[in-house]
Amino acid sequence: MNFLTDPPRFLFFTGKGGVGKTSIACATAIHLAEAGQRVLLVSTDPASNVGQVFGIEIGNRITPVDSVPGLAALEIDPQAAAQGYRDRIVGPVRGVLPDAVVAGIEEQLSGACTTEIAAFDEFTALLTDSELIEGYAHIVFDTAPTGHTIRLLQLPGAWSGFLESGKGDASCLGPLAGLEKQRERYGAAVAALADPERTRLILVARPQRGSLREVARTHAELATIGLRRQHLVINGVLPAAEAATDGLAGAMYERETWAMANLPAPLRDLPRDLLPLKAFNLVGIEALGRLFQDDDAMDVDAVERDEPAQVAPDARPLSELVEAIAADQHGLVLLMGKGGVGKTTVAAAIAVALAERGLPVHLTTSDPAAHLSETLAEDLDGLTVSRIDPREETERYRQHVLETKGSKLDGEGRALLEEDLRSPCTEEIAVFQAFSRIIREAGHKFVVMDTAPTGHTLLLLDATGAYHREVSRQMDGSSIGYTTPMMQLQDPAQTKVLIVTLPETTPVLEAANLQADLRRAGIEPWAWVINQSIAATATHSPLLRRRARAEQPRIAEVADQYAQRHAVVPALREEPVGMERLLKLLDPMPSRPEPVTGRY
Repeated sequence: MNFLTDPPRFLFFTGKGGVGKTSIACATAIHLAEAGQRVLLVSTDPASNVGQVFGIEIGNRITPVDSVPGLAALEIDPQAAAQGYRDRIVGPVRGVLPDAVVAGIEEQLSGACTTEIAAFDEFTALLTDSELIEGYAHIVFDTAPTGHTIRLLQLPGAWSGFLESGKGDASCLGPLAGLEKQRERYGAAVAALADPERTRLILVARPQRGSLREVARTHAELATIGLRRQHLVINGVLPAAEAATDGLAGAMYERETWAMANLPAPLRDLPRDLLPLKAFNLVGIEALGRLFQDDDAMDVDAVERDEPAQVAPDARPLSELVEAIAADQHGLVLLMGKGGVGKTTVAAAIAVALAERGLPVHLTTSDPAAHLSETLAEDLDGLTVSRIDPREETERYRQHVLETKGSKLDGEGRALLEEDLRSPCTEEIAVFQAFSRIIREAGHKFVVMDTAPTGHTLLLLDATGAYHREVSRQMDGSSIGYTTPMMQLQDPAQTKVLIVTLPETTPVLEAANLQADLRRAGIEPWAWVINQSIAATATHSPLLRRRARAEQPRIAEVADQYAQRHAVVPALREEPVGMERLLKLLDPMPSRPEPVTGRY
């Protein structure tokens, strides 16, 4: 493994949810400890399952892993850290400031930036406490801070005054109001992150075009702030031997091979490691110890080659959801979820299915990686396609804010405002404004939207006096009826929100967090779509059948705990491009094994 060659003291693993960061971080910690080093493994992942991986209870304290001499672990609970952080900031002003102002501050502190900064606040000591550091040869971090968070921590002080003066109507500056006293310690921590002699950043991705594009953006963001010494780990690569077992495995192998041969340009010169897809669950010391082994000991005796694949429990096809949507004749359909789960493809499939029924449909996206024209590949009567350019909309919004608010600020205040306007929340707000112009069409046709704003962004818009509150203020007491975009999103008769996820632990947990966020904004998700399911296929591949069995508890979890209704979309042999292939996403699960193609 290139990333394990001469490892420095700090190793950070970063990447989107579900790519395998935790497994690789745990396996790295075991590898280093078995080499005779004292190692501390730290997780700041909101969906952390480090304790489950080792079969022990860890929590927010340094806990020895008795089964691995020299290894200790710590799970920082980001949500608990964020709540404590909010309490320290909001507590002194509660009962002093008006309730509406306090509510606005609380919403500013409810988003992902607060959680990440609070977690950074917790593990800063692990980068700067010399007494603690000297006790370990290596500290391995599962989940690194984003480039945006690091930039915020590098900026000069005066956060509290900037906010208290009313200048900071901001999405991500709010979380920084309590950081001033620790500025020096944060500076030391950021310096440690940027020092390649002390820190190595490992980007983790799946061998898929979308995942590799996402990690390329992460690489560029970190490189712009000086963190250029990065390694790339492509995890879950299907072994070549599996390609000959059936058509699905062969198609997966072909797509992965193409994606890795055509890496995004920023990734091509990075040191690179490939980790094969494993058939077994990466839980326990023995399983983690086999992650870096080249031999693919798959325990195939546990899955006989002639045993039929199990169909997902309680699995319903996407076509049933489409039938229910079509019955309304018009309305807004929002596809939401984390990057890499297939929102664009599912949105396109739903739009095509509705248009095939003779219903007018407008399909739109703000995903910078989405290419709807390529996905659809042809025109269809009744289907209009558009794309909102996030960069253009964000720049337009930034300029508007800088002109209206920035002109009243001094140099330091304007610098803080400009940094805040580079936050992910800014893009979501700008895109939401563009979406709002399209939402009105849903009164007489279907509008299918890919990549919608998060619940936090919607609440932030509301709390900071955005369109909804302004219209409500002006219209209250009048006899004129009105509907704002926020009201339309909250109305289940007008809007159906579909959360898209994958049948894996981390994506399901992230989707559950998204659902909770939406509910805070008064938006109740209508359905969940579990995409790219191996359990919903009839594969012959021994490795894929083992993977299918691991999916089934996650699908049952969605059905039993989270979703009012759900659909399971099978993994397809062919890339879902073009009308005919997109419609295959709606088909019921196959009942017979897919034949071997003979090409491999």
